[in-house]
Amino acid sequence: MVVTLVKSKILNKYTFRRGVHPPHHKLTQQMEVTPVWPAAGKVVVIPMSQHIGAPCEPKVQEKQEVSVGDVVGSSEAFVSAPVHSSVNGVVKSVELQPHPGGRKVMGVVITVGQEQRPPLEWRKFPKYNIDDYDRDSIGQAVRQAGVVGMGGAAFPTAVKLTWNPKSPVDTVLVNGCECEPYLTGDHRLMLEAPGPIVAGTRLAMKAVGAKRGIIAIEDNKPDAIEAIRAEIGDIADIQLAICMTKYPQGGERQLIKAVLGREVPSGGLPREVHAVVVHVATASAIAWASVEKRPVTERIVTLTGGAIERPGNYLVPVGMMLSDLIEQCGGLTDDVAKVILGGPMMGVTAFNLDVPILKGTSGITVMSKYEVAETKPTACIRCGRCVDHCPLGLVPTRLAHAVKVRDLDTAAEYDLQACCECGCCAYVCPSQIPLLQYLRSGKTMLRLAQDAAVRKE
Repeated sequence: MVVTLVKSKILNKYTFRRGVHPPHHKLTQQMEVTPVWPAAGKVVVIPMSQHIGAPCEPKVQEKQEVSVGDVVGSSEAFVSAPVHSSVNGVVKSVELQPHPGGRKVMGVVITVGQEQRPPLEWRKFPKYNIDDYDRDSIGQAVRQAGVVGMGGAAFPTAVKLTWNPKSPVDTVLVNGCECEPYLTGDHRLMLEAPGPIVAGTRLAMKAVGAKRGIIAIEDNKPDAIEAIRAEIGDIADIQLAICMTKYPQGGERQLIKAVLGREVPSGGLPREVHAVVVHVATASAIAWASVEKRPVTERIVTLTGGAIERPGNYLVPVGMMLSDLIEQCGGLTDDVAKVILGGPMMGVTAFNLDVPILKGTSGITVMSKYEVAETKPTACIRCGRCVDHCPLGLVPTRLAHAVKVRDLDTAAEYDLQACCECGCCAYVCPSQIPLLQYLRSGKTMLRLAQDAAVRKE
């Protein structure tokens, strides 16, 4: 299936095979984005590794004064992205700090000063002329701003937007599906600030040489669909694709298959099927970086769930401590059972609340004991549900068993690395086997084994 331009500019309705339909639980869907900033004397931690690729090297020293937007870490590596101070303050230390991913990484600890500038305007985008920008200026601005994939993947966007005549791109696909239960930050961004999203789409198209842009939104967000449609207006080369609500519709491979009818090969990239996928928040960041030279120092985070006093969508500075955000939102309720970084399907359990919010932190789900089912895994009954629902057509039970017995050759043979870690298999498993956890740990084991083999050679 090839998408063609139509007069209505609305492409309706697209989906993919398999997947699941978990309850939405969009508790904060009608809550406008509210700024929340750490108080003076608190600290923010800017990790040097907030992206896929080479970590940054610290560029500041202890007791040095910094302002919002100052570069505090950078790298000369191609696959990397600089990091900036998100507050005015003084560098307290440069040392290893806990990372939300469960390890320790080098970070710049900044004590928040008394005088802070108000949050930057993010809803109303200024007028601009697309002809004033070329692919080099867009790519350079995006790199200097430290823009990364803000849907969670955190891949450096400047690398994704690099023009390559040997790998032409005909379509920029903007992902506004937000299929993860509970999370609503993308929805609110599309509703409250469609201008920079459309502008970022056009700039991304120009950077990669694409002739067409498509903004894809699930059909459970009619108000966001209307806001984006109105913003597109008479722009001829941007379309709106309405996708059927299904998880994981927001997955890169699933979205390309649903909207463009193209299959990204296992281990391959969207460019191999002449497409580039950009998250809606990333598109907005591209626009602000290119037109206003604004670095990524703040982002929208959904704080939600049944065990937080004041759930909502919040604009927070990158590096703000999770514990400070929770405290400013009323704290946790007495029946709190689990804090998840992200949504309940793909998120990971927080091992520590004293970790910073990163560029790729789209949400925090705080679940009560009534929202968490305490179950124990039992033996696999070979029902095949995990196979039936896997959007990539894998065999999760075979992979999980191979990982469990450390049979990495079999795991590789059954294409473990192709797993997108969506969690559909674990969601439908009647035996409550933690399939996703097995597959995640197996992918880590496989990467370590491959790295060891390379070093040995």
